[in-house]
Amino acid sequence: MPGAGCAAKKTACVTGGNGYIASALVKMLLDKGYAVKTTVRDPGNEEPHPHSVSVSLVSPSDPVRCWGRALSYTPLPGAQQSSTIISRPASMGGAAKKTACVTGGNGYIASALVKMLLEEGYAVKTTVRDPDDTEKNSHLMELKALGPLEIFRADLDDEGSFDDAVAGCDYAFLVAAPVNIITSDNPEKEQIEPSVRGTLNVMRSCVKAGTVRRVVLTSAASSVCIRPLEGDGGHVLDEDSWSDLDYVTAEKPPIWAYVVSKVLLEKAACRFAQEHGISLVILCPGLTVGASPAPKVYSSVPAGLAILSGDEAALATLKGIESSFGAVPIVDLHDLCRAEVLLAETETASGRYICCSFNTTILEIARFLADKYPQYIDVDVDMKKKLLLLSGDEELLEKPRVRLSSAKLVKEGFQFKYNTLHEVYEDTVEYGKALGILRY
Repeated sequence: MPGAGCAAKKTACVTGGNGYIASALVKMLLDKGYAVKTTVRDPGNEEPHPHSVSVSLVSPSDPVRCWGRALSYTPLPGAQQSSTIISRPASMGGAAKKTACVTGGNGYIASALVKMLLEEGYAVKTTVRDPDDTEKNSHLMELKALGPLEIFRADLDDEGSFDDAVAGCDYAFLVAAPVNIITSDNPEKEQIEPSVRGTLNVMRSCVKAGTVRRVVLTSAASSVCIRPLEGDGGHVLDEDSWSDLDYVTAEKPPIWAYVVSKVLLEKAACRFAQEHGISLVILCPGLTVGASPAPKVYSSVPAGLAILSGDEAALATLKGIESSFGAVPIVDLHDLCRAEVLLAETETASGRYICCSFNTTILEIARFLADKYPQYIDVDVDMKKKLLLLSGDEELLEKPRVRLSSAKLVKEGFQFKYNTLHEVYEDTVEYGKALGILRY
């Protein structure tokens, strides 16, 4: 927030502030978060500064603030007795570049992103549908201890409800999505249309704000790889690949409406961004697992732990991913959030980015888990037969038919920290215990 978080210990005085060296020093101090006082002979001289800093006069008793930092001019003895405030344009950087909005802040991905942004020194604004719901938002209250966090009421279906949350932000992370997407009785009305409409509603708020440098839209790998592919394997898909909506709507694989919604909202967001001059990047993560501040999760983590938990519905979801994708592409939540922040801050980033640290199969996951966590699995039963009994008659893959490539993301300088099943599942299993998904 403008004017928030100005620490007295970060105050400096620069003499001769309109000079060549001093004005550069003033700018650097401001960029580093200082409150600055500087002196000039005549604060009443409003001749434009060569560095395009605008100057306005205020009375000496007025509080003086600029983009969250105090800045005052103190005249030399005998000079005109008035003070001056320097109002820095946004292009000069400073506190505003560290302000971000995250939609759907009490969700699995969004709450982890909020936590990471606060730890990185951002001021964060986040949205939830009901800020008064203490059960759903208690973890956000706890995150306030990490830094400045504001919680706003907003709904994807309510145009303009995101205006206050986005106002003054330089980055907007669009994470919120319609809930109950798998069990919807009317997916077109309850999922597809609200997903597109809600995305555009938030982007309209970004246009109104006039300060947003970058919009980061979290989509899903399902927008990339649900399509007919010939042969038994060897397919490598990148950001140029799109799921085939004719195929999806005809075959209606599990969560088909979710796939349609992700493709349509991505394309609608791209058109809107182009029409309104918004800098947009889109992240398409694979199955996302790992620990989050969120006390409840609904899809990806239960699916990732289904082989250990024995939950048939969650295992059916996992098997639906493999049969539709031709693999189980996995990314750890921590890596996903790191990628979100990197793409927000990288000026040259643009377009879609697949975020997948590795591609695997249900059988590979099951063999690893049976060895690592035998207490959860009856090792006397052939693993493949057990999985087939739980998930149907369709043959499971021995190796991925399709591999999603994150080469474009890596070229931006990103490095995955969680690259193996062992690294991914260590935190995920502990998180599953805390959530009650796993018994012990």
